[in-house]
Amino acid sequence: MGLIAGFVLRTSRESIPRSQEEMAELLGVSVATYQGWEAGRRPISNMRGADLLGLRRRLPVLGADPDMVVLLDAAMDADRVIGAALSPPRPGAPHPLCEWVHARDTAHMIAWAVNGSPPPIFRHRPVPPRHGPVASAPRLSPAERTVLFAHLRETAEVAGRLGTEGSLLRRQALYLTSYDHGPDAAAWTAHTLHARRGGTAGRGWTSSWAEARSTATALARLGDPQPLWDFIERSMADSDDGEIANLNYWALWLGAIQRPEANDDFMRDRSMTGWDPVTLLRGLVDGIHQAPGFVDLYAHTLWALLETHRWLPLAAGGLLGTLAQRTTELLDGSALSERSRRELSAVHYRLGEYD
Repeated sequence: MGLIAGFVLRTSRESIPRSQEEMAELLGVSVATYQGWEAGRRPISNMRGADLLGLRRRLPVLGADPDMVVLLDAAMDADRVIGAALSPPRPGAPHPLCEWVHARDTAHMIAWAVNGSPPPIFRHRPVPPRHGPVASAPRLSPAERTVLFAHLRETAEVAGRLGTEGSLLRRQALYLTSYDHGPDAAAWTAHTLHARRGGTAGRGWTSSWAEARSTATALARLGDPQPLWDFIERSMADSDDGEIANLNYWALWLGAIQRPEANDDFMRDRSMTGWDPVTLLRGLVDGIHQAPGFVDLYAHTLWALLETHRWLPLAAGGLLGTLAQRTTELLDGSALSERSRRELSAVHYRLGEYD
């Protein structure tokens, strides 16, 4: 399975721009080989490690948009997750969803393939002229989508019987089922998620904190914000451990943590030295206006980040103006919980001290 990585490679080439024939010549491969990479028939993840590294280094040198090229890793991760459903691995092989904690870019790539919703960097890119019908997204066929979501639901159910050993697999598989917008599928996901709410309830940090967070955000994706409001009140607010876990999780989700995390233990790192607060702030500012279903989680996290790192406005530079504009827009709207409105008002007030 190389559909998504192939599409990212194609858009990277078009950002130069070069033809397939020109790219094949520049990279020293046959035209058929290069076309196979872009079409997903020859997954680039199957290349030798040295060759794949060379490809990723070579593309920006040739003029490809580096922000697109860097997404090849997330695209290959997404292809592995989808491939586990469409072409099951050998018996005994670990599922890709239990090998590491996935970040936002991988989730965005999977959403792109199942719903056609492009990641932010691809939303406003100019589309070059093309000859003949060409796909505008790395879309799975309806039959492939059906197989993928059936596999994710089955995986979540099986993992749920494994106890703590299957917690990472379960929560990541169940979260991805929320990308299935079909009415029957949404009802199944909502019912399953609600059934887990009682088992994940807890004040502050608990062993089920990560699953509770994932459950609440998945329900918010399905249009039910109440569990997320409850989670913020119960498992984050007024709990140092809960606030730290949330900041650490966001740091991984938004790319401030670059290293792969094999499990959820990193969320309990009270030192928070493995990531840069300015990078996390930039990710939150860039995303808060693009995620209406999660605006309360963004708002609380922004407030907690600025409370934890009170020096941050001094180092944020040009981010402050954008953040001030977006907090003003949100406060002028009505889609905020009482807590979010209070915390965003506090953020806005603090920003005013640096005008």
